Amino acid sequence: MSDRAEMRGPAARRRRTTIGNAVKQANGSKWHDHGEKPPRCPAKAKTDEALRAASNNGDLGSRMSGQQHANAPRGQKSAAEDIHDRLSCHVLQESLLSSASGYSNYRGILNWCVVMLVLSNARLFLENIIKYGILVDPIQVVSLFLKDPYSWPAACLIIVSNVFVLAALYIERRLAVGTISETTGRILHVFNLASLLIFPSAAVLTVPSVTPVGGVISLGIYTVLFLKLYSYQETNKWCREIRQAKAKRLTRSYSCPSVAQSNGSMGHTHVSYPGNLTHRDVYYFIFAPTLCYQLNFPRSPRIRKRFLLRRLFEMLFFMQLLVGLIQQWMVPTIQNSMKPFQEMNFSRMVERLLKLAVPNHLIWLIFFYWFFHSSMNFVAELLQFGDREFYKDWWNSETVTYFWANWNIPVHKWCLRHFYKPMLKKGINRRLAQTAVFLVSAFFHEYLVSVPLRMFRLWAFMGMMAQVPLAWFVSRFLNGNYGNAAVWISLIIGQPVAVLMYVHDYYVLHYGGST
Repeated sequence: MSDRAEMRGPAARRRRTTIGNAVKQANGSKWHDHGEKPPRCPAKAKTDEALRAASNNGDLGSRMSGQQHANAPRGQKSAAEDIHDRLSCHVLQESLLSSASGYSNYRGILNWCVVMLVLSNARLFLENIIKYGILVDPIQVVSLFLKDPYSWPAACLIIVSNVFVLAALYIERRLAVGTISETTGRILHVFNLASLLIFPSAAVLTVPSVTPVGGVISLGIYTVLFLKLYSYQETNKWCREIRQAKAKRLTRSYSCPSVAQSNGSMGHTHVSYPGNLTHRDVYYFIFAPTLCYQLNFPRSPRIRKRFLLRRLFEMLFFMQLLVGLIQQWMVPTIQNSMKPFQEMNFSRMVERLLKLAVPNHLIWLIFFYWFFHSSMNFVAELLQFGDREFYKDWWNSETVTYFWANWNIPVHKWCLRHFYKPMLKKGINRRLAQTAVFLVSAFFHEYLVSVPLRMFRLWAFMGMMAQVPLAWFVSRFLNGNYGNAAVWISLIIGQPVAVLMYVHDYYVLHYGGST
């Protein structure tokens, strides 16, 4: 039988091909549904019986391919494999754009979105240049800081901040040796921290030569110092509590928990309390890109010069890009938005808001990269600071709370360590504690905007507090990509609304309503 099949190999293959074509052309579902057999040609009956016998004994394709594999030349399919491929051209599968398909490689669509974004923004930027000309002026930026060429009030404010840093250090030294009580030290720290917020705001409000930009920078530095010094005194207080708990054990030194695990480099010696109360230690913490103090920070083994130069180049380039975009794109759009706001023309207001949303959001994204990646990595590399987690994947946020917890890791760690967890330990409800965190954040946002502008409108405060119901709504009713889209919409639309509100009120207050 096998010898005869080999002798009739070409003829049999031609018959089987004809059978395969006939089966594909016929309405197979009709015969299959009624349980009837399709009519066959008598001349092809033997071939059909051979195929059916092979099919009943096992897989047709694998059986035929096993018989003819030795005779078939390499690179060519056997006749059985060819017939099997023609008979079964459909499999159970989902469309690629369906969520059930499990397909996730949308790189081409992402590239298309980037190309479309670049082209649309290029058109807007070209339209801006044709309409307004070149407005970029680096000299104008310097004048924002120096309204009076013989007085540098913002720089003087920043230099004076060293007084508060040294005051915190000396209070901790007195507490370490026991010359003042814990109650007295607590009162002195409260006074020092309160002065960190009151003194610079009073100076900005009373000194006319302090510009809004200089005021924002100086108040921002004082706010960072407030958060750092609060963490500094809290951590040292925990160390004193540990030392008091171990007072009966005669050891050479005592330190906070997890000191041995916190330092990743063997080139730096461990510091234990109260050996950390030095000028070198406190100023390292002041310049380190973190808000949470600990006695021994993780340290990198060396300074990577090429990495440092790349971050420095990015800092300089993106700073110039930010200034140019603000002058060329933001300022004309804001100026043209004042008249619709004064006339309360809602359609024009919405049009101006959407027009401002694109450059505002682009500037915000560039600022994020400039500050949280380039600048903070530059400082960390210079100080060999090992913890480089300054942000996480906030762009994948599906809830509002996930965004606020991951886009600014230093602030999130401070809130978690010194505010949120202590409230939970006192028995406060978790949702109430989250609301309290947003309340503190709203206060500092308003503090950094209203004081330099010398007006109090609470737009930033209300914008931050609006995140609480928004976070509840998104987490309750939106999931996955819909939640991520809601987060992006809140970022793209919410910020320009606050910007227009403040700029409009500032122009009305200082220029009598004329734009």
